[in-house]
Amino acid sequence: MIPHPPRSSKPTAAEADAWADVLVRRRLLHAAVRTPTGQWLLLDNPDGPVHVLAGPSDVLALAANIQHRTRTKRLESR
Repeated sequence: MIPHPPRSSKPTAAEADAWADVLVRRRLLHAAVRTPTGQWLLLDNPDGPVHVLAGPSDVLALAANIQHRTRTKRLESR
């Protein structure tokens, strides 16, 4: 895999919204809600605990982690 250069700007709320939407639509998360304070409330599954993320950077880090895990599993199953 080719490493990407580091970001030159901080992730925005709009980017985090988009990634959260994708994760929920792809059923990789059960729910993701941004609070008025900019924090995010996440549920992995309907009966699981609520996880609180501090902001957009944490949402993008979670999306990257999930993407990496998904790709790694796919490669292992080949």
